[in-house]
Amino acid sequence: MQTEVTAALNSRFAKVKILLCDVDGILTDSSIFIGLDHEIKRFHIRDGLGLVMLRKEGIKVGWVSNRPSTATKLRAEELKIDFLVQDKGNKVEKVEAILAETGFKWDEVCYMGDDVVDLGVLKRAGVAATVADAITEAKAAAHYITQAKGGQGAVREVVELILKAQNHWERLVAEHSA
Repeated sequence: MQTEVTAALNSRFAKVKILLCDVDGILTDSSIFIGLDHEIKRFHIRDGLGLVMLRKEGIKVGWVSNRPSTATKLRAEELKIDFLVQDKGNKVEKVEAILAETGFKWDEVCYMGDDVVDLGVLKRAGVAATVADAITEAKAAAHYITQAKGGQGAVREVVELILKAQNHWERLVAEHSA
């Protein structure tokens, strides 16, 4: 586990063809607000833009959650996320179904997870990433631990590492600086 990018870790990020994320605790701060008719979640806006930039560069994006949520579905639709899986069960099996559909291999997966249900995927992914406030076991399984906590820009941090490793970042910055 590390919070800095070595040449070996950068090489792993360079191979990524798909970024898969858990939702609660990664894309959110783990909080949910439940009222009479609706559930509300808070998503970080820069995480969203980062995912849009990844997709623009041809990198697939998916969310894998054990907890169905209308709020998650709405945000995924807004960002045009390639894969949204929201049902209970083994996350390894869910990711393997995505890999079968795409033809990608485990070493081309960057997976972000923070809790017990993510450990199997973290152990198989080419790049296993977790957030600063993840459980100890997720941190131990991770190749990279973000400086940010879940829901506070951690996904964007990993997105930028992928884009930099694949030589897209400077062009994107220049494109938006003109």
